[in-house]
Amino acid sequence: MPLFKNNNGDLEQIKETSFDLERKIQKITEDNLERIFNLQFVRTEFQLGRFRIDTLAFDLESSSFVIIEYKKDRDSGLFEQGLAYIEIMLDRGADFITEYNESLDKNLKKRDIDWSQSKIIFVSPSFNKNQKQAANLDLHIELWQVHSYQNDIVEYFPIQTNDTKTPMNILGSKGSTINKIAREIKTYDEEYHFQRHGSDKIKELYYEIKRRVVSLGDNIQPIFRKEYIAFKTSYNFVYLNLKRNMIHIDLALKIDEVQDPKKILRNMDGIGHHSAGYSRITVDDKSQIPYMIGLIEQSYAKSIKK
Repeated sequence: MPLFKNNNGDLEQIKETSFDLERKIQKITEDNLERIFNLQFVRTEFQLGRFRIDTLAFDLESSSFVIIEYKKDRDSGLFEQGLAYIEIMLDRGADFITEYNESLDKNLKKRDIDWSQSKIIFVSPSFNKNQKQAANLDLHIELWQVHSYQNDIVEYFPIQTNDTKTPMNILGSKGSTINKIAREIKTYDEEYHFQRHGSDKIKELYYEIKRRVVSLGDNIQPIFRKEYIAFKTSYNFVYLNLKRNMIHIDLALKIDEVQDPKKILRNMDGIGHHSAGYSRITVDDKSQIPYMIGLIEQSYAKSIKK
């Protein structure tokens, strides 16, 4: 899709340029990793046996490692490379933890990691049809296109996949690499959360909250984790934790950043809980939703200004 510059109503197309080296894509991404992907940078060119990982990152919200690989040109071996990297991450997790601790001077433990959320991100100016189909596998592979334009403009955007993922275990025989990964990698969705805490009352509340939240703006996406459902723009701005008779809603704003005339928010900063939110409202009735949406909207507004 072309980009234009608005010159007093006269649109001037911004010409696309090209990255002359794959390393340039890598450097600009690593220098802006938190801004683009909301990930913590760990190490560049991480050598592990015969593999050299372009960028090792960590997702603080899901407590999982993320491998990022860069492709200047279309690469036919992307699917196989993704499988190999996920396998080595699961087999040699201790090496990833050691690298994290040494690079960032931390004390991360194995029990702190959710290996089921391990992920691979491929970044490239373009992907072919087969590569895009590979992203539909239940494999935690994300494809992101990066385009460069004149006037130092750079655009990143994800390749959208089908809502229904193809299970990995239909692609290989028992004991294969694919089935091994299928046992370790987990994909969560609404149905998973409904099975845990899905009374009819909670389902009805959830769907109404979801409808109101996604209508706040464009490009709001749900993110499904083991313990919560988040909604995000570039950043997560609200987290929903479904219970049997209520829904905990955590905002990505500290309590003193929210205009809360009724003073019903609970301060969650520094309190252990299953989300990265700082302040909480608990909803158990539809009548609470209008006021709650006003609080969520404040968190959404801040997320699009980051």
